[in-house]
Amino acid sequence: MKLQEIFKKYSTEKKAKKVFKEFRDKQGVVCKKCKGKEHYWKEDKWQYECKRCKFRTTLRSGTVMESSKLPYRYWMMTIGLRSATKKRFSALEIQRQLGHKRYEPVWSMLHKLRVAMGRRDDKYKLDGFLEIDEGYFEGQRSKEEVAEDKYVAHENKGKRQVKVLVAVQSAPVEKKHKIKNRPNRKAGFLKMKVVEQVSKAEINYEVKRHIAPTAKAITDGKRCYRDLKEILADHQVVICEDKKEVSKIFPWAHIAISNAKKMYLGIHHSIKKCFMQNYLNEFCYKFNRRNFGEALFDRLIVASVEAAWYEFR
Repeated sequence: MKLQEIFKKYSTEKKAKKVFKEFRDKQGVVCKKCKGKEHYWKEDKWQYECKRCKFRTTLRSGTVMESSKLPYRYWMMTIGLRSATKKRFSALEIQRQLGHKRYEPVWSMLHKLRVAMGRRDDKYKLDGFLEIDEGYFEGQRSKEEVAEDKYVAHENKGKRQVKVLVAVQSAPVEKKHKIKNRPNRKAGFLKMKVVEQVSKAEINYEVKRHIAPTAKAITDGKRCYRDLKEILADHQVVICEDKKEVSKIFPWAHIAISNAKKMYLGIHHSIKKCFMQNYLNEFCYKFNRRNFGEALFDRLIVASVEAAWYEFR
């Protein structure tokens, strides 16, 4: 959906509420008290009433908007801004565009949407042939680390790096479709997960959670990947010291890491580790739906009405 259409369609609070209710009705409402799924709609209260126990559920309750005091119009316009372009907007820029006085509610809204994106992607496991690698993202140092830093940046570099496991589906490109200076493989779906350490235990745990046992993977020769042959259907190890050759073997894993870094470098100098996964959720969500076009707007609203924001954790 184009930005012009978004601002026209959700120009008033009433219009925004009506559209949001339509999406909520399609997904269905579950009673928090008795888990019933059949409800009456109370037009005068703008609430759902359970047919079984008469418990009432507000339009926001059970969605990403629960407990938020921001207008529906703000939410719908923000979802439009996140889905209408490949570029990212900072919370401060969104605040300016919406004309809201306070920064914190807008910042919180964006993170709730990012968590909803991650929850949606976590419903699916990767399968097929996968490139698996790890990336190191620039994290934000604590005050103690900054105080200890006496102009020797390289000593603290490892302390502030956020470690991320990257897995992306890829398949060979047919000879007739090959393009010069482009990867010889095409990308499928992508997952990026923050890990405490690049160790066997952490890698195995994340692989079991997010990758199907029937998948086949290719990795480099690091020890942390050695047990993958026991978890996955097939595991190939490639040891290559030439960087040019490595980029040909793991083209999309490296492209994903590079693009994610560049994307957020234009917004933030660094990101706190506790929020890094949320930003990666958004990057992966949009990457996995890069061919959805205007349908991305509707899909993001569906992800937003599936569950309350506190159920995502």
